[in-house]
Amino acid sequence: MKCHVIPAPKGIDSLALVDRPDPAPGPRQVLVRVRASSLNYRDLITVEGNYARAAPKPDLIPLSDGAGEVVAVGTGVTRFKPGDRVAGCFMQRWPGGAIDDAAIASAMGGAIDGMLAELAVLEEDGTVHLPKHLSFEQGAALPCAAVTAWHALVEIGGVKAGDVVLVQGSGGVSIFALQFARLFGARVIATSGAKAKAERLKAMGAEAVIDYRTTPDWDQEVAKLTGGRGVDITVEVGGAGTLPRSFLATRIGGRIAVIGLLTGPGAQVDPMPILRRNLGVQGLYVGNRQMFEAMNRAIEAHRLEPVIDKVFPFAAAKDAYRHMKSQQHFGKVVIAHG
Repeated sequence: MKCHVIPAPKGIDSLALVDRPDPAPGPRQVLVRVRASSLNYRDLITVEGNYARAAPKPDLIPLSDGAGEVVAVGTGVTRFKPGDRVAGCFMQRWPGGAIDDAAIASAMGGAIDGMLAELAVLEEDGTVHLPKHLSFEQGAALPCAAVTAWHALVEIGGVKAGDVVLVQGSGGVSIFALQFARLFGARVIATSGAKAKAERLKAMGAEAVIDYRTTPDWDQEVAKLTGGRGVDITVEVGGAGTLPRSFLATRIGGRIAVIGLLTGPGAQVDPMPILRRNLGVQGLYVGNRQMFEAMNRAIEAHRLEPVIDKVFPFAAAKDAYRHMKSQQHFGKVVIAHG
């Protein structure tokens, strides 16, 4: 099979297309012909050697997200059969319950090989059926960004109709969070630094979009938009650079799901607003298979479709990474494997 690997994390140009023997499924595993994969910010910082969680293993096959069809199953598999349309879970050994070290050690495209290959072996417990109405390209957008947004809003935020949700920017997690919030009947306030992207966010249902470049004190604008109350749930993807303002933008007793580090790692964070405003602040690392399956049921019931920015061919994987790095995308950057 052909696959892309990272011989050494030294930038996008270090990505190499190589041949490897076709893998075979072991007990309780499925072999998937990957039809599409997608990129997350984590994939960019992994190839550039800036991923703080852990250094990737040598010759890592990158990308946590991918979808395809089952071509063979190992002994003991009961949940899948050849021909099934599936996606792999971000963590192959986290079927449910609380996260633990074993789950983290099974993160695809980081701790173990990922989906930027023609074939991939997945754990039966780390695989889900795709919603019937989605293409492989759309299904490949789900495992990291969509599950993360679902975890933030549903599992942590307990989102319900009438809530006000704050999302930041127009990356994959934020757009899925906007879609899920609207699905539950919640109102959405977004931030963006680009006028064209702001208009697209409004078209998707955001009732207000704050330009953080012209309004650096955007927490004060959030307060005005909510009558001084603040939002019920903040989906925090910026990290150190945005977290202090997220504290002030969230209502007393509100919830903040801390997801990303887009503004860079490290900073001194004053805990006083958390105490004074009685905030529930929780970090999360994607989500388990049960969350993925619950999310897929909602996606299928409402026929929700992921927002795809651009699809690149398998041989042009480097171009997909470069497009991701340009920050010009709106929604998911996808690679079609053919």
